Amino acid sequence: MTPTKISLSKPGELSLKWADGSETMIPLKTLRDNCPCASCQGETVLLRTYKPMEQPELPGKYVLKGAQQVGNYALQVYWGDGHQTGIYTWDKLRSLSASALE
Repeated sequence: MTPTKISLSKPGELSLKWADGSETMIPLKTLRDNCPCASCQGETVLLRTYKPMEQPELPGKYVLKGAQQVGNYALQVYWGDGHQTGIYTWDKLRSLSASALE
């Protein structure tokens, strides 16, 4: 399912309106802490798993500076500390919305 509108509903929270009419929110801290990029989550290449390196806490880590749709399947997010390699699929965003409710 694809969102029809993405915005900051209030400071510190991303709002997504979905094609089915539902609306979900994701705290920016949750979004950033679950960044799916290899630098944050690690990766497996040719059956070898690489763990992410420890990242220093930089100012602006949880400040959303921008976002851009990637094709018809994802959102790339730009953070205040310069991090921008995370590409969140619509399914990932929907999952993070549900986990934020728990």
